[in-house]
Amino acid sequence: MTKSEPDVVADALRLPSGAHFVRCALQVNPHNYSGTHRGQANEGNPADYASALIAKAKELGIGVLAMTDHNSVAEVPTVQDAAVGSGIVVLPGFELESAEGIHVLCIYPASTELEKLGRYLGEFGIHDPQPSSQSSTKHFEPLLQAVHAQGGVAIAAHVSGRKGLFQALEGQARVAAWRNEHLLAVQIPGRVDDLPEDFPRIVCNKNVEYAREHPAGRALAVAVVNAKDIVRPDDLENPAATCWIKMSDPWDIEGLRQAFLDPDSRIRLHSDEQPEEHSELLALAWQGGGFLDGGAIHFNPNLNVLIGGRGTGKSTAIESIRYVLGLEPVGDEARNAHQEIVRHVLRNGTKVSLEVRSLSPSERIYRIERTVPNPPIVRDTNGQVSNLRPADVLPRVEVYGQHEISELTRNREKLTLLLHRFVRSDADISQRKASVLRGLRKARESIVETASELAQIEENLAALPQLQETLERFQEAGLEERLRDQSLLVRETQIVDSIPERLGPFRNVLVTLRQELPVDQAFVSQRALADLPGGPILHDVNHVLEEFSSALETAAQQLEEALAQAGQRIDAITSRWSDHKAEIDAQYQSILRELQKSAVDGEEFIRLRRNIESLRPLEERRNVLVRLQANQRQQRRDLLAEWEDLKAAQFRELDGAAKQVNSQLKGLVQVRVTAAGDRAPLFELLKSEIGGRLAEALERLEIAPQLSLREFTDRCREGAKALAREYGLKGAQAEKIASAAEETLMKIEELELPSTTDLLLNTASGATEPSWHGLDQLSKGQKATAVLLLLLLESDAPLIIDQPEDDLDNRFISEVVVERMRDNKRRRQFVFSTHNANIPVLGDAELILGLDALGEAEGGKAFIAAQRMGSIDTPAVRTLVEEVLEGGKDAFEKRRRKYGF
Repeated sequence: MTKSEPDVVADALRLPSGAHFVRCALQVNPHNYSGTHRGQANEGNPADYASALIAKAKELGIGVLAMTDHNSVAEVPTVQDAAVGSGIVVLPGFELESAEGIHVLCIYPASTELEKLGRYLGEFGIHDPQPSSQSSTKHFEPLLQAVHAQGGVAIAAHVSGRKGLFQALEGQARVAAWRNEHLLAVQIPGRVDDLPEDFPRIVCNKNVEYAREHPAGRALAVAVVNAKDIVRPDDLENPAATCWIKMSDPWDIEGLRQAFLDPDSRIRLHSDEQPEEHSELLALAWQGGGFLDGGAIHFNPNLNVLIGGRGTGKSTAIESIRYVLGLEPVGDEARNAHQEIVRHVLRNGTKVSLEVRSLSPSERIYRIERTVPNPPIVRDTNGQVSNLRPADVLPRVEVYGQHEISELTRNREKLTLLLHRFVRSDADISQRKASVLRGLRKARESIVETASELAQIEENLAALPQLQETLERFQEAGLEERLRDQSLLVRETQIVDSIPERLGPFRNVLVTLRQELPVDQAFVSQRALADLPGGPILHDVNHVLEEFSSALETAAQQLEEALAQAGQRIDAITSRWSDHKAEIDAQYQSILRELQKSAVDGEEFIRLRRNIESLRPLEERRNVLVRLQANQRQQRRDLLAEWEDLKAAQFRELDGAAKQVNSQLKGLVQVRVTAAGDRAPLFELLKSEIGGRLAEALERLEIAPQLSLREFTDRCREGAKALAREYGLKGAQAEKIASAAEETLMKIEELELPSTTDLLLNTASGATEPSWHGLDQLSKGQKATAVLLLLLLESDAPLIIDQPEDDLDNRFISEVVVERMRDNKRRRQFVFSTHNANIPVLGDAELILGLDALGEAEGGKAFIAAQRMGSIDTPAVRTLVEEVLEGGKDAFEKRRRKYGF
């Protein structure tokens, strides 16, 4: 980003991001409460008390205070005035005692005027200046209904204590009160399990007599909150005084109402586990002439759902995330769709900016930018371009486009990749595998090179018997004796010619040594060690390296001198030998002239002797190569054994991940992995190395129950009959494979056949016996459901999916997928686009984004209005969900009546 450009990401971060946990104190009393009800009046005046209350709340990170004085709202304005500018929301309300003696907290929107609150009190028979201990004229159930009609929410206060619901009522009266539809929340001092008597079973909906109807899988019959009478500001420090409630706008009471309707998702007590930290997308923005130019999103850490009619840019938003992260689709169809959106909807010149929070190895904020058609860049918090890639700052993030999950089900090998998220991989195994594979390839190359040299030597030595036979004929003619000196001179020449070879390696050593001197000491220099606490200790390495370098320099000089001396002395020797050779050659020429008179070819004899002598070292080399080849083959056998062990160890890791997944998806999905199930690498190698028509042979190898590459190559070496016996290969194809070169067989042994994954889905519903079916027996929607359940499992990286419901069985969405989504969104971030109301509503999306558009994608413009960003507790968003996903309120009501709900 240049200095002249607007910071679109910073602007995006100022947009609404939906519902977040807010610490709430829901039973706060005013200044006069202590004197009126506790007999110990607070010091100071109401204004000072209110200021101290707000200061303490701000210190503790409390965002909402609900004023609930007994039968009075007189001091609500005082506390609200003190909260101005603090960021703390003060909700007005009061505490009532029903006609039966049950205490109830009544809380209203922050904007409710004091006069209206007074009228509400009057509806309950409470009129100033009557005593604060006066009971309401309404019984408990009508009181709850009245609060709801007034636009407030009611909480049954200290439910297990004196004047609480469980103590004030008995028998069927208590059962009826508990099951009243307007009872949405109760207040307890601590954990549910710490409630006395049978109350925990009632609260957890396990007491049949008290059982309430609510969505399957919900833990509690009603919402449970921690709250207690706040008499003094310091009382806010008590853990029982507050709880965390998830809401979009604390000013609107709808946040509390939605939390009470969905407490598992939206309420957290002090005794509950805190949400797990995870990497997340923070904000996304577009610049340029593309379809989403000027659009921006401020993501929620949990469940984000994009909704809108067709053609409003939902898929473009999802594919933009994939594009800026530099991720490749897993399937061909998905790749084509992605490229079409980038080319025709995003278009050249569009810049996509994504800010992310990375937790590993430490928490950092990064900004990833990508301008079509350039590669992505990563900027650090200072705006500097980093060497990191998007995959480095946000590893394991997954993006799936429309129908891509369905496409994934058609590839067992790609399904296996999903399991790797759960593999507790031993990095040492991967490093050792890479090292062993390099060793195997090097050993193969050495064996092939040795075999090639041996073959050449054997070819050359094949002429030796004939040469020796011819030599014997010359010897019978008496030439051996007459040309003895010249014959021996041939051997001497071989010796003289080989002398330089003996000094060559040492000359090479000297060259290498000179290149490495002096020994590098920069890594332990004073500058390099300046910031290290152990620097003074490590600095002593300099002295060691200096002495070592000096010793090597001396050795190099000595080696140089020794080579020079040896060279001079050898030159002198070879010079004397040259004189000796000249004498022998002169005698040889004289003898040749005499032999010519008798028609005997002496030169042919010497050439024959020279050829035989030149072959004699090859016999020695052959013996050396035979021993070398034996060592190489043994080394390769050892490496192959380690290679197989390492592959088996990695498969055990994958199998362990499958068992972990089966445990987490017990009763829903089973995962089965098959070692070396993908035989495509073997088939590709056979086609490229052997060629020809191998279709029938490959089909038989494909259906073989088990296929060990080591066994396969062993049978190939045994021949076509062994291949026929073991694998059913027949005729010319078996012969062709059996005749493969040894190098090809070694390449086969070095292959790694990927494991494959099979998914089985339980298609039985309810409590019936499981009915497991593999992917090939499932419908398209059932297949995608099985894969999606796998994707939804625990991970610390975001999961982004475009319209998952397109390929899903609708029953599984509501019964299974949504529940998994709700459970796992606490530990990871989800970004979905959808037309299915179950995902944002039953999934209780923390952020719902409404997209709209003018014109078609290639020439129009999409936009995301700020007022259409929020959770279901935001009125405009709730209306949007009704219109876009339910077809409007009238359509929903018609369906409800038709269903008889």
